[in-house]
Amino acid sequence: MTAPEGLSRPTDSETIRVLNDRRSIRKYLPEPVGDAQVEAILEASCRAPTSSNLQAYSILVIRDAEKKALLAETCGKQQHIADCPVFLVFCADLTRIEAALQRGGFDLEDNNLEMGLVSSIDASLVGMAAYAAADSLGLKGVCIGAVRNKPETVAEILGLPKRVYAVFGLCLGYPAAEPKQKPRMPKPGIVHQDTYNAEAALSVIDDYNTDLKAHYDSVGTESIDDAWSGTIVNKFAKRPRSGLRDALQKRGFDFR
Repeated sequence: MTAPEGLSRPTDSETIRVLNDRRSIRKYLPEPVGDAQVEAILEASCRAPTSSNLQAYSILVIRDAEKKALLAETCGKQQHIADCPVFLVFCADLTRIEAALQRGGFDLEDNNLEMGLVSSIDASLVGMAAYAAADSLGLKGVCIGAVRNKPETVAEILGLPKRVYAVFGLCLGYPAAEPKQKPRMPKPGIVHQDTYNAEAALSVIDDYNTDLKAHYDSVGTESIDDAWSGTIVNKFAKRPRSGLRDALQKRGFDFR
């Protein structure tokens, strides 16, 4: 069923334009990012949705050059972490949940998959809200999933207690250069109406390989012909971050 026509409602906004223009930025001007701007970004991002009002996340604002350098090294030698004026780390945080449970005579020792998922999703939602808020102020950045490469090392650098782990980081700064936007998969393979269309979901892979290959060629980046699917094989045929589950379990998150 199609939606009724003729409704006079807007289809464009500043928020939509900000999100449509989003791209990963790894090179920054030396201009600092002020405390007032960071505070405005965090104030807005903390209005992100949160399951059952748990607010099961914490955000670390990292400006210290030594800490950023340590994190850059730990995250696979990603120099932009050290170079960016401010690095935000979004953490799943069950400490306040556990404290509330303890007040009722319970604890999280029998922690389950749902609590780990809820806190990780909460952190992700607030992180994306922060990205959009920062972008609306002219700040650009790149998300860093590699904070999960060595969860215990990152926890030590940041002083994270048990029941807290870093889900991802976000470099922020004023862009020194803005690369060409990478294409996304065609919407017919991503968006489904009322019922999931398995054939459509898989039908876009070949076209996307071609589009992504053309993009890499246009920016002078070497790539293979099956630029998306082949890269997936190369990166993920072997189990990534094989020690992650055990590391997170030690931090108090049970993803079994």
